[in-house]
Amino acid sequence: EDLAAGSAGRAVAGEGAMRPSPAAVSLGLSVAVVSSLVNGSTFVLQKKGIVRAKRRGTSYLTDIVWWCGTIAMALGQIGNFLAYTAVPTVLVTPLGALGVPFGSILASYLLKEKLNILGKLGCLLSCAGSVVLIIHSPKSESVTTQAELEEKLTNPVFVGYLCIVLLMLLLLIFWIAPAHGPTNIMVYISICSLLGSFTVPSTKGIGLAAHDILHNNPSSQRALCLCLVLLAVLGCSIIVQFRYINKALECFDSSVFGAIYYVVFTTLVLLASAILFREWNNVGLVDFLGMACGFTTVSIGIVLIQVFKEFNFNLGEVNKPNVKTD
Repeated sequence: EDLAAGSAGRAVAGEGAMRPSPAAVSLGLSVAVVSSLVNGSTFVLQKKGIVRAKRRGTSYLTDIVWWCGTIAMALGQIGNFLAYTAVPTVLVTPLGALGVPFGSILASYLLKEKLNILGKLGCLLSCAGSVVLIIHSPKSESVTTQAELEEKLTNPVFVGYLCIVLLMLLLLIFWIAPAHGPTNIMVYISICSLLGSFTVPSTKGIGLAAHDILHNNPSSQRALCLCLVLLAVLGCSIIVQFRYINKALECFDSSVFGAIYYVVFTTLVLLASAILFREWNNVGLVDFLGMACGFTTVSIGIVLIQVFKEFNFNLGEVNKPNVKTD
């Protein structure tokens, strides 16, 4: 009976801990939105730096604009780290969509990339879809302690998923990328997106472990070891991502890369988070359908921004009457 009572007490405490305060959610959402806008500018600034360096015949490492983009990327990742500790992963990651239209608008000025009426409509749809995602996102956390995190990290399903991801990364990095990377944008995007299966869970795990360390809990020593391991994984993942993002920007259009990268990265991160954190368990049918519609709306908006960017027309041409000739 005592054991049952203790289990029940822990369950009740866990349920109370599962729901972050409204203030924490609001702060996390605000940080996530700002971070997505900052991240949206990084590819454009780095691409601009690479183009400027090529014109001078020097390395992009010597260009101030490229470094501005790199610093913006670091700031955006720090913002994401803070957001992941406050709100569910399934909300923070899709909000990255806001960076795509912002990056496209910025690219139209800095890189002279085209943004026609369909592109502007795509920006509107991306923002609308992000609002739908916010409304229907899960409002509770499924992993709130370092002990729960350790249990889920050793789950055979998640371990198996990570093994598959590692095999795919090795295949892409050592065999496919050297031969097809410069000509096929999906190669570099796949590498960076698959690494998201490590970066995002590691970021959220570091936040949970740091909480135990700072509060000097009895398990703080184990939490410190876990935090160091996750930091090492996160550091290696970010370095590899950084390398292949710049490789992609040297070969492909920044807006196209950013749009496709968002869709693939978000899909794989949501898959990894669903397996590890199981935040989807707290989502009802209506909210699930709402999030699916929101993500679909965002994806359609991104397609409109990128696929039709080469079409030269405006509203005046759309309203122009057709003239039939015999």
